[in-house]
Amino acid sequence: MADFFEALEQKHIDFINKQQMFFVATAPKEGRINLSPKGLDSFRIISPSEVCYLDYMGSGNETAAHMLDDGRITIMFNSFTRAALIMRLYGSGKSHAPGSARFDDLMTLFDDAPGIRQIFTIKIDNLQTSCGFGVPIYEKAEERQTLHKWINSKDEHSLKDYFNEKNRISIDGLPAVE
Repeated sequence: MADFFEALEQKHIDFINKQQMFFVATAPKEGRINLSPKGLDSFRIISPSEVCYLDYMGSGNETAAHMLDDGRITIMFNSFTRAALIMRLYGSGKSHAPGSARFDDLMTLFDDAPGIRQIFTIKIDNLQTSCGFGVPIYEKAEERQTLHKWINSKDEHSLKDYFNEKNRISIDGLPAVE
C-alpha cells in the first residue's frame, strides 16, 4: 500500500542513506521522457524538503534541459535488499553550474572530482513510499570505474569540447544550459 508524506522524515532519510543508486525521471513540456540511473555517492539531503545530487559529464544533458523547460522531476530509490521498499520524491529541480554561488556552497557536501558538470537541487513537493515486493534482491559487486577512467583520460580542453558537442542541447533540441 502506498503512503504519501509532505517532507522527509528520519525513517526516509535513513533509507535514502543506505541506497547505492537512485533513478531520475524528467520530461519537457513536449518531447521524450528521460529516466536515468545514478550512483557514485552523489546524493545528499539538504533539509526535509530539499535534496541535491552531483551530476557528471555524460552522453547527454536531458535533465538540465528539462529543468529549464518544465522543472518537474521525480527521484526514485529502490531497495534491492530483503527489506523491500520503493520511495519516490516528487518536486521541482534546478541546475547549478560550476562557478555559481549555489554550486560552490553545495560542493562542500561532496568530494571534488574531475568531470563534474553541475549539481541539481530538488524542492520536494511530496513523497511516496510503496512496498517494492516485486523487485528482485541484488547485491552490489563494486562501483564501475569506467566514467572516472574516461574523464581522467581527457584534458580540460577536450572535456569542454565534448560538453559543447553533447551536453548543450537535448535530444529534443532544447537548450540544456542558460
